[in-house]
Amino acid sequence: MADCCESKSEDLVHLQTGKRRRTLWIVLAINAAMFMAELSAGLLAHSQALIADSADNLGDALVYGMSLFVVGKSMHWRAGAAFVKGLIQLGFALAVIASIVASLFGEPRPVGGVMMAVATGALIGNLACFVLLMQHRDEDVNMRSVWLCSRNDVIGNIGVILSGALVLWLGSRWPDLLIASAVALVFLHTSYVVLRDAFRVWRPG
Repeated sequence: MADCCESKSEDLVHLQTGKRRRTLWIVLAINAAMFMAELSAGLLAHSQALIADSADNLGDALVYGMSLFVVGKSMHWRAGAAFVKGLIQLGFALAVIASIVASLFGEPRPVGGVMMAVATGALIGNLACFVLLMQHRDEDVNMRSVWLCSRNDVIGNIGVILSGALVLWLGSRWPDLLIASAVALVFLHTSYVVLRDAFRVWRPG
């Protein structure tokens, strides 16, 4: 009887691990594609908000790849991966801030229409990722961290769409810079939450 229960428990673990891997592979592919699309469009449209959003997608792709590596490993491995993800989010926040500061010195006004079109496409992809990861968000610190990254993507896309509309309406680049700053703040907050949760797992007791 005990052997039977143990066998069922192992089967359940393998099933859950398989589902996590499939979900992570799907969202990894989506984010890698969106990174290339948004970065290219951001450079062409001179949009710091799009570039910041593409950086978020790149960070997520790295996060999902790392999460795939630690799926099925011990809790300490998963907490360690979450800690690295927090540092990645912090690094991208600082990179976006540096990009914003650099753009204050003579960057041309962004193209609002391109911003809105590309961000709308990215929003559809990120909503798909968000829904896929929703079922895993409470499983462990590793999957919670990737769900938080997906949530950031949705917030960032909505921000870029709003920014593009304001750029078209006001004829100014300031909405683009403000939204990029907001994305950087979201990065900083997520970095804090992920690092805090990872530290709690690592902390003795």
